[in-house]
Amino acid sequence: MADGPVNDAPNRLINDVDFGEGVVVQPFTNLYGCSLGDETRVGPFVEIQRGVKVGARCKIQSHTFICTGVVLEDEVFVGHGTLFINDKFPAATTEAGALKKDADWELAPTVVERRVALGSGAVVLGGVRIGAGALVGAGAVVTRDVAPGEVVAGVPARAGVQP
Repeated sequence: MADGPVNDAPNRLINDVDFGEGVVVQPFTNLYGCSLGDETRVGPFVEIQRGVKVGARCKIQSHTFICTGVVLEDEVFVGHGTLFINDKFPAATTEAGALKKDADWELAPTVVERRVALGSGAVVLGGVRIGAGALVGAGAVVTRDVAPGEVVAGVPARAGVQP
């Protein structure tokens, strides 16, 4: 693994990141505790959180948020403004009214398989698997698994709708 991205873009927060060879990271990004595979490209205004694994030759467009619990396999395209969610029952406090801590929520992992394309503005809820070669239309909200090679669009995302 490389010890940093190949470019010298300013204004980045990079902490505890495993970089593959030839990774490019644009300015205004937050990367911490994640891994990026060879030749992956990360656009500006992207945040990738702790524990995220990004495969080789992925392209992550600007204004994207990839939270803990997400795995992107090789050659995944993530369109502008895509949002991943890892908590099926979000709340700031417990039933007793105390601020939630890490132990108070359950991580809902997400897997995006090889060569998936996620259209701009897609929202991917936690706990889903998007199969290899699938296409998720722009603005779609993925609430359940997507089969390999399937094209989905809409809110919620479903097959048979033109992206």
